[in-house]
Amino acid sequence: MKIVIVTPAAVHSRSGNRNTALRWGAMLRRLGYRVRVQVDWDGAPADLMLALHARKSHPSIRRFSARYPDRPLILALTGTDLYRDIRTDAGARQSMEIATRMIVLQDQGLKELAPELRKKTRVVYQSAPTGKRLASLKSCFEVVVVGHLREEKDPFRCAMALQHLPGRSQIRVVQLGRSMAPEMASEAKRWMEREPRYRWLGERPHGQALQRLARSRLMVISSRMEGGANVVCEALALGVPVIASRISGNLGMLGPDYPGYYPVENERALARLLWRAESDGAYYRSLARACAARRKLVTPDRELLSLRRVLEEVAPASRKLGRGSRSRP
Repeated sequence: MKIVIVTPAAVHSRSGNRNTALRWGAMLRRLGYRVRVQVDWDGAPADLMLALHARKSHPSIRRFSARYPDRPLILALTGTDLYRDIRTDAGARQSMEIATRMIVLQDQGLKELAPELRKKTRVVYQSAPTGKRLASLKSCFEVVVVGHLREEKDPFRCAMALQHLPGRSQIRVVQLGRSMAPEMASEAKRWMEREPRYRWLGERPHGQALQRLARSRLMVISSRMEGGANVVCEALALGVPVIASRISGNLGMLGPDYPGYYPVENERALARLLWRAESDGAYYRSLARACAARRKLVTPDRELLSLRRVLEEVAPASRKLGRGSRSRP
C-alpha cells in the first residue's frame, strides 16, 4: 500500500509539523507501508494521503480527492487549524469536509469541532522516546523554553516574567528556537541586553536541544495556541516538569487538573509559578508527579498503535499488512 504524507514544512525545516511527518513516515514503514513525505503532492499514484494542515495542504488535498475520489484521505489538524483557520478560511473548512478521517493531537481538540466532524476524528498523541534526566546545574535554577520565535508561541513571556521574581531567585532562562522574522531576533537580542538572566541560543540540532531540556529543572510552554506540542511530549518522556499557559492544546496534553497552568499572556502569574517551583519543594514534586502520570500517553508504541487503528478504519485491506509486519506495538 502506497501512502503519501503531505506537510507544508520545508524539507530541511525543524518545525513540529515536519518532525511529525517524518516520525509518522518512519512508523508506517515499520508497519510495511511504502511512504513518501512531500511538501506538495507531486501527483504520483498513492493509495492513501495523510495530510498535515487543513489550510496550507488544501491544494494537495483538493487535487488528490479529485483524482482519487474513492481513496481514503486522512487530515491531521494543526494548532493554527484548530484554533484559527477552520473559523476563517474556506479552504481549511473544505479540507475537513473532504477528509475521510481527521486526527487531532490531544483530546481537547475534539471540542473545537462541530459534532458531525467530531464523529470522524480520532485522537493520536505524539510521542517521544523515554530518556534520562541529566544532572542539573548547581549554580542556578535553569528553565528552558523551546520553540521557534513566532507570535503564536508568545515567545518572550518567560523573559518578561524574570523582572517579577524575588531578588533571591536563582532562575535563569534559556530559550531555544529559530527566529521566524527579523524583528523577533532583534527583540530576543534586546531582552538579552536588558536581562542578564535570559539567553537566546537560536536554533540547535535536535539532539542538543534534548540535552539542554534533559538537564533543566523546568520547561515553560507559553503559547497562545498549540495543537499538541511535541516539546511537551519530550518533557514528559524525560521527566522534566512543565509550566504551561492555560490553553486548550496544553490542557489536552497535561490534563485539566494539572497544577502548573498560568493565564495566557500573564507574566506576573507565570513568575509566581516559577518562584513557587523554585522555592517550594512540595509544589515542584507535585508537578513532577503529574507529568509522570501523563507519560504513558506519549510513548512511541501508543502512537504507532493509534496510527495503525486510524488506517485500518479507512483502509480495511491494510489490516493484514499492518498486523503482519515485524514491528508491532
